[in-house]
Amino acid sequence: MTTRTVLGLERNVVAVSVATFLLALGENLWKRFLPKYLEALGAPVTAIGLFGTCQDLLDGVSQYPGGWIADRYGRRRALLLFVTLAMVGYVLYWCAPSWPVIFLGLAFVMAWSSMASPTLFAVIGDALPKERRAMGFTVQSILRRIPIAAAPMVGGLVIAAYGIVEGVRLGLIVTVALAAITLATVRRVDIAIVPDETPTNVLAVWSSLPTPLRRLLASDILIRTCEGLVDVFLVLYAINVIGIGAPSYGLLIAVQAATSIVSYLPAARMADRIGRKPFVIATFVAFAAFPIAVVLATGFPTLVVAFVVGGLREIGEPARKAMIVDLVRPSLRARSVGLYYLIRSVSIAPAAFIGGVLWSMTPVLPFWTAGAIGAAGVIVFAATVDERDAS
Repeated sequence: MTTRTVLGLERNVVAVSVATFLLALGENLWKRFLPKYLEALGAPVTAIGLFGTCQDLLDGVSQYPGGWIADRYGRRRALLLFVTLAMVGYVLYWCAPSWPVIFLGLAFVMAWSSMASPTLFAVIGDALPKERRAMGFTVQSILRRIPIAAAPMVGGLVIAAYGIVEGVRLGLIVTVALAAITLATVRRVDIAIVPDETPTNVLAVWSSLPTPLRRLLASDILIRTCEGLVDVFLVLYAINVIGIGAPSYGLLIAVQAATSIVSYLPAARMADRIGRKPFVIATFVAFAAFPIAVVLATGFPTLVVAFVVGGLREIGEPARKAMIVDLVRPSLRARSVGLYYLIRSVSIAPAAFIGGVLWSMTPVLPFWTAGAIGAAGVIVFAATVDERDAS
């Protein structure tokens, strides 16, 4: 078996993986510093929390329409539309005179990170057999994480040199240029549309989801609530509370990404061979431990340890994604993935705003609350999802 086959490097998978790499490279120049950008444009902490809530809400409501577009009009047309809409959002971020405009830009930027997600899942499900899907998701995840290992450090240095507003805006210019290249890349996607066996609405798609997938969804909601409570406040906690600089925070993101990259390949190969469940449990445990590790940190060295834990959150993500694709019907693949993420994201949408309210009481409170909710998610998954359904 060739290396190309082992790694799931089928032509369509390569095209979407390169597209993922290009936009991740651009977005991660500024994405981790967006809460500070909002702060610099005059946003209060509650508005920053609301921004995270809107992010999660848009992530949810965009998923199913994105899947419907991909199933109805094909993977290539859908990806071209989503990248174009994201470019509009980047331009709005760049020219925003005040923080409310960032909320408008978010609606467009989420076209790539949310509407495109079911299509990216579906391409791997369409192009690869079951026993190679975890590896396919792994390759895509590595290509997304490589920019995360480098771009935030570059972004942090630019921000240190030019200030938060000008630094983020320079990153956005680069992102628009990379998005234009991405449009050319996704034109190479060529997958036939699988017609519906019968006309299908969203209720029928929900009915088609098997019980194990619904149980995974329940535990995933708890885990992502844990993440959502603290995600937009990580940069504020590191810079404002612990007192590190923007370049140091960029280095922490690089440590987190490098940890994920190192763990991906061995975990994916074992998950395809022995089953998905142990690796999904490991991922969920890391999600629960990460906010606790951050709040226990006292300086940069201990933050490094915390962000290594954060990197281990990805160890079972390819296995979890492969499990979702394995369990859904091929003709409903993109819509089923979209519905899964719609329900998950809408359910966790209040988390960031609640995190902002908890932060206003004391900055450590959302982190401790997140750890407790994450632990509940681990227990729910381990107790309800059978190993046979995760293999």
